[in-house]
Amino acid sequence: MRAFSAATRLGAVALSLTLLAGCASNATDSSVDEGKYANTGERELYELARDALDRSLYTTAIERLEALDSRYPFGKHAEQAQLELIYAYYENSKWEEARAAASRFVRLHPDHPQADYAYYLRGLAAWQAGRFSLERMRVVDISKRDLGATRDAYNDFRDLLTRYPQSDYAPDARQRVVYLRDLLARHELHVADYYLRRGAFVAAVKRGRWVLENYPESSAGADALATMVEGYQGLGMDDRAREVLKVLKDNAPDHKQLKNGAFKPKH
Repeated sequence: MRAFSAATRLGAVALSLTLLAGCASNATDSSVDEGKYANTGERELYELARDALDRSLYTTAIERLEALDSRYPFGKHAEQAQLELIYAYYENSKWEEARAAASRFVRLHPDHPQADYAYYLRGLAAWQAGRFSLERMRVVDISKRDLGATRDAYNDFRDLLTRYPQSDYAPDARQRVVYLRDLLARHELHVADYYLRRGAFVAAVKRGRWVLENYPESSAGADALATMVEGYQGLGMDDRAREVLKVLKDNAPDHKQLKNGAFKPKH
């Protein structure tokens, strides 16, 4: 996934579709003493960092790349080293550091030919930060959890697609956006359901409307309409309830809360 040739970048996309479940090696290489960096030239230090990356010694690579970035911020290898550092942080499961490094890179080099790579890794880092092992086991529905990192990933991938629609990473980003959009929409409806159970009907209606306005292409649209119908009924706003119910019937006549044309509230 390192930012070199187009073939390498395409390979990164294929690899990322596995959701990168494995953990990277944190092993260190004792062959280079940290104290020697003060007398190490830029090219040599970069070669040492590359060697650590090639051997998946990500902790060591981070140490060397950080030293390179600090000592030679405007050197010949500075931009490439910054890209490599994003990758090393990511492979070492340092999600926040990877996102911060990616944000810094696109801020400093907005026109760099591999800026899309930085945007993509920033999104992947947020994606990984929002994953939970129990999700893969289908034991926990993460849409019921706090989804701050997931929202970051959604926004990052959308940002990539807006800025670089023809990027090598765009196809993978589009698939992730679809998944994340549905996940975030379902999360909003879990909150809306809580409000319905508590009799907070105004809040429930607002959540349903939020889903329709912000995730219009999600699979949760019909459930959002049903939430609004039930909320309006709870408020005694029968005219509004009938209006939304008509939209629900027109768009999802087989919705689970429609029984013989009549609406069945969940609560």
